[in-house]
Amino acid sequence: MSDQTDEAGTSSVDRLDLSVPHSARVYDYFLGGKTNFAVDREAGDHLLEAFPGFRTAAQSNRMWMHRAARYVAERGVTQFLDVGTGIPTSPNLHEVVQAIVPQARVVYADNDPIVLAHSRALLVSSPQGETAYLEADVTDPQAILDSTEVRQVLDLSKPVALCLVGVFHYITDDQKPYELVQQLLEPLASGSYLIFSHCTPDFAPAMWEQAIQVYKADGGDAQVRSREEIERFFAGLELVEPGVEVPYRWHPDEETEQLAERRVFTDVSCSLWVGVAKKP
Repeated sequence: MSDQTDEAGTSSVDRLDLSVPHSARVYDYFLGGKTNFAVDREAGDHLLEAFPGFRTAAQSNRMWMHRAARYVAERGVTQFLDVGTGIPTSPNLHEVVQAIVPQARVVYADNDPIVLAHSRALLVSSPQGETAYLEADVTDPQAILDSTEVRQVLDLSKPVALCLVGVFHYITDDQKPYELVQQLLEPLASGSYLIFSHCTPDFAPAMWEQAIQVYKADGGDAQVRSREEIERFFAGLELVEPGVEVPYRWHPDEETEQLAERRVFTDVSCSLWVGVAKKP
């Protein structure tokens, strides 16, 4: 594990709070990663007891993110702002888009010190492109937009793809989630995109009610939303066909179609609404 220190000399690992699970590390556990701790695995197991589809949902979400990023890169977008990055898992976003557009520039942001400790994996850019990482929280959009990393790596006068993948079910209504998305989108140029996914209770409400109770009991906080509530995040944008959809039905590739045919991916097991939309 690489480690980094802040201006006060405090190690990013020393700043880890292991008294409560962290969403990025629980997600890593669901994906089969090794960058998690006992508190995260315990919370993950509790969640799997309430809703056994979490691992499938995480897999389908990540596969969809890759397809969505490729879709946007193939349409000429060369700048990406990924907020709520999570623990690096190859292929990372910059690897996906730089395979299509080598000059792509990517800024990652996350608030978990362990992501910072592993951030060197996010900084191995193609020679033509550039990547950067900042420790920041989605609940403070202005700090992200004003950061040195964003100002130096991205040109906000040109289209940017804002990636908010599997983040906003951790933002409760009292944190004004719709306003946060609008604040992040507002300074972005016409032709920018929003790449967005969010857990939903629509297909298994009883299991999701139990899962949220379990997550809160383990010290976390979350709020899943209906399709109608999730569609509101795209207000003022032009949704790409097929609109807000479950991940495995959004521009599926061969692997996704095979998993759907085998009933690995179902509406219940994925329990996500996803969408890509363009700023007019």
